[in-house]
Amino acid sequence: MLKNQIQELAVNCGAMKKVAFYTLGCKLNYAETSSISRNFESHGFKKVEFTDKPDIFVINTCSVTDHADKKCRKIVKEARKISPDAFVAIVGCYAQLKPQEIASIPGVDAVLGAAEKFRLVETLKTFERPASTVVFQGSVHEVKNFHEAYSFQDRTRTFLKVQDGCNYNCSFCTIPLARGSSRSSSIEEVLHQARQIAATDVKEVVLTGVNIGDFGIIEGRRKERFFDLVKALDEIGGIERFRISSIEPNLLQEPMIEFISGAKKFVPHFHLPLQSGSDTLLKAMRRRYDTALYASRVQLIRSIMPDACIGVDVITGFPGESDELFSETYQFLNELEVSYLHVFTYSERANTHAMELPGVVPQKTRNERTAMLRILSEKKRRLFYESQMGKVVPVLFEHEREGDLMFGFSHNYVRVEAKYDPLLVNTIKSVRLCAFAASGHLLVEEPQEELLSH
Repeated sequence: MLKNQIQELAVNCGAMKKVAFYTLGCKLNYAETSSISRNFESHGFKKVEFTDKPDIFVINTCSVTDHADKKCRKIVKEARKISPDAFVAIVGCYAQLKPQEIASIPGVDAVLGAAEKFRLVETLKTFERPASTVVFQGSVHEVKNFHEAYSFQDRTRTFLKVQDGCNYNCSFCTIPLARGSSRSSSIEEVLHQARQIAATDVKEVVLTGVNIGDFGIIEGRRKERFFDLVKALDEIGGIERFRISSIEPNLLQEPMIEFISGAKKFVPHFHLPLQSGSDTLLKAMRRRYDTALYASRVQLIRSIMPDACIGVDVITGFPGESDELFSETYQFLNELEVSYLHVFTYSERANTHAMELPGVVPQKTRNERTAMLRILSEKKRRLFYESQMGKVVPVLFEHEREGDLMFGFSHNYVRVEAKYDPLLVNTIKSVRLCAFAASGHLLVEEPQEELLSH
């Protein structure tokens, strides 16, 4: 009798329906997709692969990457081929910014904005396809609550969301329009989630957010600091590594850098958005630092953590970027002791101040400059990897494999390639780095058995 009641309840809640997810964009989106999927599963739905003919597709979109509309249309089209009668819901930043544009895409059943996406199951309930697309999207100014999220892409690492939104209003960025003002979890709640993660097989937690260094703003008031969170997490048992996804250089203060240099759990890997090596353009971008401050942060990290990995975000083709100003950026990066670059080609975004600026850079020139910086990035990465050659480093080996090869990342973000050994999967082992693989990764010296130690 009880068994029948449970089965009936499961059917009513959607247990007979399969749901698949597709995520575009950043680590924060992946964390949120994972949390949304767990909400579906708690209501009796079955999570399946995108190609497994699901009854429901949930597509989490991004507004930062280029051609968001084209990517969204393509994914919807593929979903319709796989499962023609499925319910298709679009959520995420693009959904908040341009809900009606998405609603016009053939095959879309529902569009949910920044706040509504976390109530997707409760809002749509039966997931019966409507006669026309329904839109649930409120003003971004009404988005006040912080929604916890963390991902489980595999058992190796997870992305833990600790902050959302942004108060910076950089002239090229739509994130404040898509996600609202800065808001955070609390240290107590983050520690609670970290302990939940520690009870799983996860070895590494990546802290993520829109402007993670701005952690501590709760209900519009600053109550706590990101540095306090870092110190508290460093004492958590059951998790072997914490990694900071990205932090503004003006929010990465000297005491935090010094603390991380001697931390138990936090690894020597920093990703610092730069965007331009020209102070003229940084001012036009409304960034909150100049090149002198940025260089001082890099120099401090390098002085106390010589083997630290330092990544950089940079934008090419911003309005007003003359040949001379681009040359300033190239020279600044060339002389800077960093490990790799993430290079983005500027693209116009509606309702941003940059759209009003003079000096539009031709698309061909933007692409050429992007190519130049990506070549520089490869040189930087190879130089950094060469500096690690012969060293013994702790590597977290992943589930991912290609044939008889497996992969992993060192504490300082060196990508490692080794002969597949099932005993190494999801373990942290100390290995000696010896040579470049054809892939550009670093190889582990053979025989492994003589080198591996916990």
